[in-house]
Amino acid sequence: MTTQSHQPDLLYSEEEEALRAAVRDLLTDRCDAAGVIARTESGTPHDPELWKALSAGMGLAGLLVPEDRGGQGATHREAAVVLEELGRAVAPAPYLSSAVVATEAVLACEDDELTARLASGRTVGVLAVSLGTAPGAAFSTVRLEDGQLHGELTGIADAVAADVLLVPAQDGGLYAVDAESVTVTPRVSLDLTRPVATVGLDGVTGRRLGDAEPAVRRALRAGAGLLASEQLGLAEWSLTETVRYLKERKQFNRPVGGFQALKHRLAQLWLEVVNLRAAARNAADALATGSADADVAVAVAQAYAAPVAVHAAEEALQLHAGIGMTWEHPVHLYLKRAKADSLAYGTAGAHREALAELVDLRAP
Repeated sequence: MTTQSHQPDLLYSEEEEALRAAVRDLLTDRCDAAGVIARTESGTPHDPELWKALSAGMGLAGLLVPEDRGGQGATHREAAVVLEELGRAVAPAPYLSSAVVATEAVLACEDDELTARLASGRTVGVLAVSLGTAPGAAFSTVRLEDGQLHGELTGIADAVAADVLLVPAQDGGLYAVDAESVTVTPRVSLDLTRPVATVGLDGVTGRRLGDAEPAVRRALRAGAGLLASEQLGLAEWSLTETVRYLKERKQFNRPVGGFQALKHRLAQLWLEVVNLRAAARNAADALATGSADADVAVAVAQAYAAPVAVHAAEEALQLHAGIGMTWEHPVHLYLKRAKADSLAYGTAGAHREALAELVDLRAP
């Protein structure tokens, strides 16, 4: 990947808009709110048919993989568009975990066989690093004794859906481990559409892919940068649905949205969402082009995205009033995802600290 400075392009291309339309159509057909809520209650939060449609049907699992390695040869810009739509639908699919984070880690290790499997979507990969780990932060490892892996890793997102786990070991290596050989214990998750679990390894064998440190760093940076696009999708849905509801809901024989106090709240939220779109697009573009400013762009996006997504979902819940508090209305899915995302791949505070270091504005 080349490293260069360039002028970021924050606009969507015609191809990206066409991709958005196709993904939105699919999610409208296969990922309705009632179905997602029912799935969160079923004990099987992931939707394998939806994942198959996204990966095998549309080829989206391989967007970040070069064509000569079995993928689509697209960039982080296209993956960001997909994540916007997945966020808008709170889709219960391991796209960010497998098609972005795990795929980036394997690409860093240049393992063509596993890369092709992830790109096809037939294999779901998960990086066995806690979801709350920021790019560049220390991460937990397991012991390697006599060629076998021993230990426990906590807070692993989408581990219950994984076919292969990418496990960092104390020898500095990253190992591909068959998910059937480990113990995956689901934990109570705030966001039921992206469950976390504890992974236990008791003398399992794995295939060494490469060095863990650069692979994990690259994977978490891409995960944090593109998570902002998912948060953008969440925030846009929250704003759009709230405006629509307030135009229909009447009080004192007039639409609730006509009251000036609510107009001000929605106008402020619109400004925040527009700014979030700029930050998320900048991060995706910087990752796609290998910009020298990619670390800064990712830190800016994540420092801004989490509070905006949470604020948007909170406003949606409050302004939907009593109906927003019901289990049947999907707004709770968005608030839970927004709150969980605010801790994923580093908090906004952690990214502000990283940004201060990157631009040499450290606190005294």
